[in-house]
Amino acid sequence: MFPASDLPETLSLFPLPGAILLPRGQLPLHIFELRYLTMLEDTLKTPQRLIGMIQPLDPSEEIPAPRLHRIGCTGRIIGFSEMDDGRYMITLKGISRFRIKGRNSGFTPYMRADVDWRGFERDLGPPEHDPGFDRPAFLSLLQRYFESEGLKADWDSMKEAEEELLINSIAMLSPFEPEDKQALLEAPTLPDRRETLVTLMDYALHRGNDGKVMQ
Repeated sequence: MFPASDLPETLSLFPLPGAILLPRGQLPLHIFELRYLTMLEDTLKTPQRLIGMIQPLDPSEEIPAPRLHRIGCTGRIIGFSEMDDGRYMITLKGISRFRIKGRNSGFTPYMRADVDWRGFERDLGPPEHDPGFDRPAFLSLLQRYFESEGLKADWDSMKEAEEELLINSIAMLSPFEPEDKQALLEAPTLPDRRETLVTLMDYALHRGNDGKVMQ
């Protein structure tokens, strides 16, 4: 487990619409923009190797410092590889959610923010459990949703996966809208996140391309 004493007061931020990281989850990222290559180099020099994943409020804002959601999740770099052209593939492991207190003024080409970790102490503990989790019903709904979206999955692995790993992985990887992803990130507990996921999948299955209900 990651010690709370190692959580910094200031984080480097990687704003990316439609991408969330959850505690104990893993998120692969492709780093190629110069400012984020600089961020990666700076982060790798620190002992904690933490990057704050956060979503822009408006995904259409293509400016150096877009408006951001208040809540994100920090991840620790646990793997990286350099491509021949200087780009990097990295993997972040989710540590804890955070709340932005304010932008940190500085001279880096990437964004930094002062952050507050209070209210997310549970993120640093052991995996969460969902006492009300009905795996067969959830997997049945998930299979119908994946089929509707043209997605593939290793169903045998899903039948055996711990409920937190399963629920959080689906929340992170499914092609929901950015605001829906933010709702999944901000869900207080694992049962809340599972209920949000079920609602989103149900909604997607009952919405056709022309707005009619799918049977």
